[in-house]
Amino acid sequence: MSAIPVSVVIVSRGRPKALLRCLTGVSQLYYPNFEVIVVADPHGMKAIQDSKWDPLVKQVEFDEANISIARNLGVAQSAGEVVAFIDDDAVPEPTWLTHLCSPFENDPEVAVTGGFVRGRNGISFQWKAQTIDVSGESQVLVVDEVRTTVLQPTNGRAIKTEGTNMAVRRDVLADMGGFDPAFRYFCDETDLNMRLATDGRATAIVPLAEVHHGFLPNATRRASRAPKDLFQIGASKAVFLRKHCPQEQHAEVWRIFTGREKRRALRYMQSGELEPRDVRRLMSSLRSGYAEGQLRPLGALPVIPKAPEGFRKLTGTSEVSSFVVAGRLPNARRLRNRAMQEVGRGRNVSLFLFSCTSLYHRVRFHDDGYWEQRGGLFGRSDRSQPLFRMTSFKRRLKAEKLRIAEQRRLLEE
Repeated sequence: MSAIPVSVVIVSRGRPKALLRCLTGVSQLYYPNFEVIVVADPHGMKAIQDSKWDPLVKQVEFDEANISIARNLGVAQSAGEVVAFIDDDAVPEPTWLTHLCSPFENDPEVAVTGGFVRGRNGISFQWKAQTIDVSGESQVLVVDEVRTTVLQPTNGRAIKTEGTNMAVRRDVLADMGGFDPAFRYFCDETDLNMRLATDGRATAIVPLAEVHHGFLPNATRRASRAPKDLFQIGASKAVFLRKHCPQEQHAEVWRIFTGREKRRALRYMQSGELEPRDVRRLMSSLRSGYAEGQLRPLGALPVIPKAPEGFRKLTGTSEVSSFVVAGRLPNARRLRNRAMQEVGRGRNVSLFLFSCTSLYHRVRFHDDGYWEQRGGLFGRSDRSQPLFRMTSFKRRLKAEKLRIAEQRRLLEE
């Protein structure tokens, strides 16, 4: 069966190891027709050039802290009909593109799609579906959590998609000028959502298009997600309000926003992540950023031209098959070695390690290319489950395979 050609854009800055891990996950996608464009700083470029990915992916070196320009550079090199975006600290489930791009095949009115995002424990959802208004405030959107929902924008509200798990028709995105470089960090995809809504474009929310997002540290946040600087957040908020919010609402929106950011900083102070002086410094940087954002130039964005190079298909992905390795935690070393062997045979491997406890489960994508779920035989995976459930190893394994069967194609073994 033919599949619409897709260009996957990955922007990376200061995280070469995470970039390679992301590429490993992307290479295991079942989707048969995609290319990869990496836009990265010199450290990221060197990591790729020293790896097997060097001849397989398009590469753009870019060493400026501006996510919008970086993404636009990726779009400029994209030769697919659809451009998909994922962050370097994220890994997609193997069926990610299959689900994320299906609405483009089925409905010509769909211009953008977005999937669900799992958080650090690999099970709980960090983000599902939301709408956004002219103030930049989001609201939870209840959708079917199995089937795709196609939505039209309403007056003053847009359908929100996350930059780490979204796709846009290339011609639509290019004609709009891509992402606005005035948003160097924060609100870049939200601004795009508002502009798409203004044009009356339909958005598809695709729950089964899943990405695992790690929230690794960067220049503005620590590993704990405690903020280190709020300047760019303040600046982007100012730009967003100037572009989308009536002037008479700015002061009240800004008051609410700064109050929320201060409460967030105080929570980190209470947990010991920040000191009182850090809170003062952060709020000062937020105000300085807002002032600078008032001065950033705004205007029409130039159309992004066609890619100078043709479609560079990442080969071999459609032949990947799934494989399950499972056992008791004391045998973890042997089971991990088995998982690595199966990865070497070109399989998507899901490793399940159960201990005789009621410990919560966690899921991670290992650097060696396999998915590992670890937890107590009697403990929670989904956080809404009971704290303790009597079961056998066989029944628990079957239940956990069923939980992720669609994402990993485990029913097709």
